[in-house]
Amino acid sequence: MAAINPAYYLTGKIFSVNCIFSMATLPQIVPSEVVHDFDFPQREAAFFYGLFLRGHSAEKLRQDIEVPALVLAKWHKEAEREPELRDIFTRMVEYRRHVLAIFDTLVGSDVHNHRVQ
Repeated sequence: MAAINPAYYLTGKIFSVNCIFSMATLPQIVPSEVVHDFDFPQREAAFFYGLFLRGHSAEKLRQDIEVPALVLAKWHKEAEREPELRDIFTRMVEYRRHVLAIFDTLVGSDVHNHRVQ
């Protein structure tokens, strides 16, 4: 039976378990499908409207759609550190505001339609 070197108790030979973590040093790139998702706020507004029709509170859904002030502050600090993210954050905020406007229109038209009937 071969003697195992006491420095390597689990294996009979030396090998490295260290990994190269280059992901942390590479610039963050947003996948193209995420960028294209910003082109369809109607889909997300329709999703939230569906929740509204199932009985969820319109006000609670509005809070879910809006970007909270704490998140905005965090994104602002992040954009100061990494200016290339500023455009992405701006697009996300504009997108959420657009979703909210569409949702408000749908909810408003739904309330109006129920009064007419």
